[in-house]
Amino acid sequence: MTLSSTVALFGAMFVLAIIPSPSVFVVVARTIESGFIHGLVTVLGIIAGDLIFIILALYGLGFIAETMSSLFIYLGSAYLIWLGIGLWRTKSVEIQEIKALSWSSHFLCGLFMTLGDPKAILFYISFLPAFLDLSNVSVFDTGIVIVVATLAVGGTKLGYAYMANKSRLLFESSRAKKGINMTAGAVMIGTGLFLIAKI
Repeated sequence: MTLSSTVALFGAMFVLAIIPSPSVFVVVARTIESGFIHGLVTVLGIIAGDLIFIILALYGLGFIAETMSSLFIYLGSAYLIWLGIGLWRTKSVEIQEIKALSWSSHFLCGLFMTLGDPKAILFYISFLPAFLDLSNVSVFDTGIVIVVATLAVGGTKLGYAYMANKSRLLFESSRAKKGINMTAGAVMIGTGLFLIAKI
């Protein structure tokens, strides 16, 4: 991979990641609901999903991702709706307990969001070949793509999580937390329904 193609790939991934999308809304909602660290775990799930698509695209298994994309969209959508309903039913006095028990839920949320995101599937399966020759991919090239994706996507989503966490600190009352939970739940349910409608 040349330096120019690496820079172009970073720019394309950065632009894709910064545009408001279901994954951005989920990172913001999870951060507002549970704090920055939990938003970070959600971002790690998103990055894990991206790395899965990178490996599939680089090593000729794109047809599997295309075949299973609907399944991932349904799984991710159902999971987001389930989390959103759970947030609606949460009482403010239980928020601390939920924070302590939801690490895997944040990671899975980010992972399923990426695996079910049509933009991620389209990008990695269709556009990645524009930046490098998939018939002659080395381990070094794979490492470069992984680093670029981690920095571009992860850095952008962490920026959203940071901003969401700063706005979250403005709300400390029990009533405000309940409103945040209702809003975050509505965002998750709406995102899940939006993904199903896009199929």
